[in-house]
Amino acid sequence: MKRQKPIPSFLERGGLSLLALPALLLLLLDLLPAARLLLAAVAPGSLFDPGKALEVVASRPAYRAMLATMETAFASSLLSLLLGGMMALFLGVTDLRGRKLASFLFFLSMMISPQVVALAFLHLAGPASPLLGTLGLAPAPGSANPMLGRNGIALVLGLHHAPLVFVILLAGLKRVPRAIIEAARVDGARPWRIVIDILLPLLRPHLVGAALLAFVAGAGNFGIPALLGTPVNYLTLPVLIYRRLSSFGPGVISDVAALGLLMALVAALCVLTSQLLMRSDAVQLEEDAPLQPFWRLGRLRVVAQGLVIGTLAMALGLPILSLLAASLVPSYGMPLSLSTMTLDNFVEVLVRQDVTKRAFQNSFLFAAGAACLLAMLSLPLAYVLIRRMASSRRAVQALLEISYVLPGVVLAIACILLFLKPLPLIGISLYATPWIIVFAYLARFLPVVLKPVLAGMEQVDLAQEEAAALDGAGLMRRLLDLILPSLLPAAAAGGLMAFLLAFSELTVSALLWSAGTETIGVVLYNLEEAGLASQASAVAIATVAVVAVAMLLLDAVGSYLPDHALPWQLSDEPESHCGNSASKSWLSSIGPVRPLISKTRMVGSRKLPRYGSHAA
Repeated sequence: MKRQKPIPSFLERGGLSLLALPALLLLLLDLLPAARLLLAAVAPGSLFDPGKALEVVASRPAYRAMLATMETAFASSLLSLLLGGMMALFLGVTDLRGRKLASFLFFLSMMISPQVVALAFLHLAGPASPLLGTLGLAPAPGSANPMLGRNGIALVLGLHHAPLVFVILLAGLKRVPRAIIEAARVDGARPWRIVIDILLPLLRPHLVGAALLAFVAGAGNFGIPALLGTPVNYLTLPVLIYRRLSSFGPGVISDVAALGLLMALVAALCVLTSQLLMRSDAVQLEEDAPLQPFWRLGRLRVVAQGLVIGTLAMALGLPILSLLAASLVPSYGMPLSLSTMTLDNFVEVLVRQDVTKRAFQNSFLFAAGAACLLAMLSLPLAYVLIRRMASSRRAVQALLEISYVLPGVVLAIACILLFLKPLPLIGISLYATPWIIVFAYLARFLPVVLKPVLAGMEQVDLAQEEAAALDGAGLMRRLLDLILPSLLPAAAAGGLMAFLLAFSELTVSALLWSAGTETIGVVLYNLEEAGLASQASAVAIATVAVVAVAMLLLDAVGSYLPDHALPWQLSDEPESHCGNSASKSWLSSIGPVRPLISKTRMVGSRKLPRYGSHAA
């Protein structure tokens, strides 16, 4: 007998006019740019000629750039998986001290823009390093900088994207019910056996999905390969596209569109595979209290603490020290000492240089304007997705994420193609104006703002809205009085997160900026290219300070946000939960544990060992 779908309530059947909002956003921010990119690749000059695109993709420079992209992305994704998985294990399931602070600092290392991280590692190594020169550890003059080339790119990409893996695995750990772990502990399982026999099989889709997403992030990154690969002519696809466009202009737009389409196809395949893996549940688990730290490390705490501190030092501490040392010397290459220390570089870039002051102003305006507009759009959009599109919500969300999934350089090419000619009917061109950058930010960061708002909307009780409707409140009144007050904190958090990502980004604005619309990421890159390394480091330190302050504000308001709105936040569960007494007192409230123990013996497709009968 065919199961009938539940009949929606009268509240869910009303307000169909709101469906125009997601349709309009899908069309403007995702479908039109993607369609324009595809058209330019397969029909250059309005003539259908896919052979031209194949010729461009198969050319020797494209082949070499594609090979460089794949090998650096693959190597970096392995490093990200190792470091991110280790941090998720230590901070998610153990009684390590300072878990919250470590999680915040690790995520902060990813929010710092890639070109800033690349600049930091470029100045950290090599014979001219101010930091190594101060410590007397600088290599011999004339020796090559080990950060330049394939290995340096893979290392920095791996460190930069390790927090991405950490966030995905931490989200997976939060979904593991506490009862299934406690049942295994009562049955005599040691913590390391629980990790190997239960957590790893449950998290297998998340592990593969996180590795694929780290691969996509590495393949689409522009800032790190541009700074570390261009000096030795080691070019990845995003850098090759940038060099062709900056050298030949719109005349080669069909060629770079073909290269962009190739990148888009690789990224889409990896992201689709990742989404399918993470949405497939290997075992059906009942709703229960989320997993809390259960592993008391004992003597291993010193080792684990050292590994966490070492990872944080590599990902965040050393880069900031390197930038600070380079920004405080009069000229790059001088060792830092009390006699050479100066603030002239900060005065130069923050007070004297008009282009840098204009870039800071542009970045604030573009990023803040896009973030505010996205926060306002996310409120009605989240309402429509939850209340009006329950059956098709996942499909619409996936389509809305197209521009976020595309590598930034590909999105920039799509925006150029879309706005190179004047807009129909009104005859106004957005090309070479600030509005094309704002449009790209809107398209790229809409999913970032929407995610916490959707989480908040899912927690709004439908019964309250139905009661208001029965009392005569119309749709607008319900939105203003019930929905908006509940969602404003989540919208503000999402907007601030988008501001963090957009403020110092380079991948999109590198191809879209023009005279007068420089962003801070573009200025930093140009300063380094011009040989003004100390001034570039001063700009980098200023951007790190802005990002850190914004993240501190987000963390401060985290208690007012929906659950899991901030990906780096850990629960407030006391560390005593790792002890046996806390476990037994909690277990006394869940009833018989034998059915749960039997569940732990079948995870995924393999059978787990029997641990014993209440063994110690």
